[in-house]
Amino acid sequence: MYQTNNPIIKHKVGLLNLAEELNNVSKACKIMGVSRDTFYRYQELVNDGGIDALINQNRRVPNVKNRVDEQIESAVVEYAIEYPAHGQHRSSNELRKKGIFVSGSGVRSIWLRHNLENFTKRLKALEDKIATEGIILSESQISALEKKAQDDEACGEIETAHPGYLGSQDTFYVGHLKGVGRVYQQTYIDTYSKVVHCKLYTTKSAITAADLLNDKVLPFYTEHGLPV
Repeated sequence: MYQTNNPIIKHKVGLLNLAEELNNVSKACKIMGVSRDTFYRYQELVNDGGIDALINQNRRVPNVKNRVDEQIESAVVEYAIEYPAHGQHRSSNELRKKGIFVSGSGVRSIWLRHNLENFTKRLKALEDKIATEGIILSESQISALEKKAQDDEACGEIETAHPGYLGSQDTFYVGHLKGVGRVYQQTYIDTYSKVVHCKLYTTKSAITAADLLNDKVLPFYTEHGLPV
């Protein structure tokens, strides 16, 4: 009988011991919920290397020898923050001009290790550096940040400074009520505070949109002394 206190291989050892106790490999495998092939693989490992051989050796261990030089890795990271819009191959080419030889795939591998593998993440790293170090931005960095701001605005993302700075209004079809007909909801959302005003109407028109503003929205902001 095999003995172990290692919780990682306790189940495997239990399978071997049960098969020995029952003198029946098939029955032991059925009870433990594993295949006969698995049993014989465990048994072969123990026969060749003892109980400790049952510890999973399949986990890949990084080959440090294959890692690039630390100076090259630092240069790639610094370049990614300096020129966040440049792709891996352009980065590789520009670094070569500076005497830093690393392939495009090598650049990407370094980016992956430092969570810089796409434009958004490299911009985030740049923003973090600005916040922590207060660096003076280069033209390329300013251009990249401006491009992000434009993309965000095009996708519906825009920075707002205070409640009432910007509101979003739309009409939604609610459904059909018996005796009433079609019902629509006019909705106004303050994009800064996320405060919502809404009313139900039986028509969808500019008049109902204006009614919501005059009846609910403007009086609310006036009451709280906020400009719209």
